[in-house]
Amino acid sequence: MRTTISLDDRLAEEVRRRAAANGMSVSAFIARILDDNLKRQEPEPQRPFRLVTVGGSGVTSGIDLDRPRKIEADEDESNWSRHG
Repeated sequence: MRTTISLDDRLAEEVRRRAAANGMSVSAFIARILDDNLKRQEPEPQRPFRLVTVGGSGVTSGIDLDRPRKIEADEDESNWSRHG
């Protein structure tokens, strides 16, 4: 695709200088810079999380796995209240 962009003089000169230093045309240099930048901004696709349990009959009644800090706090309270 062919397109026209406007750059201020300082930026245009810097692009020409860096393109030449890399042995590239200005168009190829701009395309590479844009492509690299766009790839960095794309979020990595997230694979779905699946909780695998081993044995038993599933999650214990009354435990909300969406609140792990609450589980940990309840566990600590249970463990440490006996020793006090």
